Amino acid sequence: MDSLSLETLAVHAGRDDLKDLGVHAPPIDLSTTYPFTDLDLAVESLDALVEGEASAANAIYARLHNSTVARFENGLAALEGVESAVAFASGMAALAACLLAARWDGKNHVVCVRPIYASTDRLISTGYLGMNVTWTDAKGIFDAIQEDTALVVMETPVNPTIELQDIEMAVDAAGKVPLCVDSTFASPVLQRPARHGATLVMHSATKYIGGHGDVLAGVVACSEEWAKRLREVRVFTGAVLHPMAAYLLHRGLTTLPLRVLRSQETACSLASSLAAHPEIERVYYPDADNGDPHGLVGRQMLGPGPMLSFSVRNGFEAANRVMGRLKIITPAVSLGSVDTLIQHPAGLSQRVVSEETRAAGGVSDGLLRLSVGLESPKDLWRDLERALG
Repeated sequence: MDSLSLETLAVHAGRDDLKDLGVHAPPIDLSTTYPFTDLDLAVESLDALVEGEASAANAIYARLHNSTVARFENGLAALEGVESAVAFASGMAALAACLLAARWDGKNHVVCVRPIYASTDRLISTGYLGMNVTWTDAKGIFDAIQEDTALVVMETPVNPTIELQDIEMAVDAAGKVPLCVDSTFASPVLQRPARHGATLVMHSATKYIGGHGDVLAGVVACSEEWAKRLREVRVFTGAVLHPMAAYLLHRGLTTLPLRVLRSQETACSLASSLAAHPEIERVYYPDADNGDPHGLVGRQMLGPGPMLSFSVRNGFEAANRVMGRLKIITPAVSLGSVDTLIQHPAGLSQRVVSEETRAAGGVSDGLLRLSVGLESPKDLWRDLERALG
């Protein structure tokens, strides 16, 4: 399927076995345990699965393998252009697995690029996973690398200011140290970090990949060598994805390009309208003068994306007033759904980090983050214009 377009891959990837099964829609395997008739084969299967193999003659137990989850993983890997993918119960579970898998050879240091998603910041800062951390900006990666650095972690576009980070520059600075990129805001439609040298590509699949606000999941796209490490971590931490969630995610892949590109088109229109409004201090949306000085849109991303943020005058009070006046747009913390969501980062998603960290990342009390959905652009602008007053 290497020669197929992304749109065609999105529809067909991960469905290779359906013809042999004699079905059109992927089946949902809800079994927690799998009977066996040959103990020797069962033992062989168990040994393979706990060491991170992708499959075995017998799945043995759902914590080790599930065929519905595997279909989604194969589909996502195809869209990212890598060998494998490993799915988890949430985006944070996927991140934790990346950090634990990176310690495979005993190294215990991580370089993390700020700004980054606040829960990622909090998890790494607390030391819950026992790793030492050096915080830096993208320009400081090279100097932050130590002898025992196991992983470099970065996010692009950055949540919530939509700042873009140069993946190839980060890969060069990291050298032999693997780079993990949180690519949630872009999805595989707009950005494929592995093509630029990233080792691990992480998504909160709850967002654009699921796309309908009804499934919680995380996924990491990578080489098969890394996938084996991640599967072993998943086996022994139990952060498995439920097969029903995997089914919904796999179904979500089929419309992913359509949803992302349509939402991006609307986001571009809204960004222009917001920039001209007198109550707006600043719009955060990548272009040559705002968040993309190095021309990463076009070189690294296929477009500026469906996420934008903007700051309103008079801070928290004004932001609260705007959200309270909206009729179509929903105030909520998530993103990537078919309906448009608005969030106040300083009061909600970014509140898990210190005020100093928020301020350094450009998160002010007047900042609002907009996840643009599939509604009419005219209707969305009328809603925003009315709310802004």
